[in-house]
Amino acid sequence: MDHVDFVQHLRTQYAALRAAAVAAGPDAPVPSCPGWTVRDLVDHVGLVHSWASRALRTPVDGERPRPDDRPADWDELLVWWDEKVAELADTLAGAPADTPAWTFIGPKTFGFWSRRQAHETAIHRLDAEHARHGADVPSLLFDVEFAADGVDEFLTRMLPRAAQRKPVERAGRVLFHAADAGRAWELRLTPGQPPEVGPITGSATDEDATAAGTADALYRAVWGRPSGAITSGDRSLLDGLPRP
Repeated sequence: MDHVDFVQHLRTQYAALRAAAVAAGPDAPVPSCPGWTVRDLVDHVGLVHSWASRALRTPVDGERPRPDDRPADWDELLVWWDEKVAELADTLAGAPADTPAWTFIGPKTFGFWSRRQAHETAIHRLDAEHARHGADVPSLLFDVEFAADGVDEFLTRMLPRAAQRKPVERAGRVLFHAADAGRAWELRLTPGQPPEVGPITGSATDEDATAAGTADALYRAVWGRPSGAITSGDRSLLDGLPRP
């Protein structure tokens, strides 16, 4: 996938997230984010979108940008959110992927932000769908290539960052297999060490745990959302992964 694709996914997932949030209403609980209401969810995602937009205007060696203040009123918050997402997406779409920008990890480019914000928005779209529908969220919401990329981004970029704050406590190897995408990842865990992701080093029977299913199902599973992925072996290795 490329920069342009990610910007389009950002726009598409935002529209779906917003529609689900409005349909659920600001006071609805978010089952996949215990303790949150939809109002909390929208406030959080709006904060992230405004922060990312500021990051695009921050030099690569600048200080960490601060997000904008959000309106307290629900209707005003929605209008403000629309403006911030439009600003973010338009700024990303108007420049090449290699345009320099401040980032908190990874390449310091616009391309980092188009990918990160597309997946940030998609995962929280799931949260809004669960607030709206409960457990009856469709099992195939995401494009196969996009969902597989989301698994890859989590395992190779976001998980190592999360492990800096919450070190890995268990040892083992976990196989992730997205059959419809034709992709697989082996995650190697060592207590106190950064997680390592690479090619499969043995047979499936050599793994301590396996998570398999559609790319959509694995995408939800790695981010700790309700998922139809089939797991075998030591499930605690998957459940215990540090998450951002």
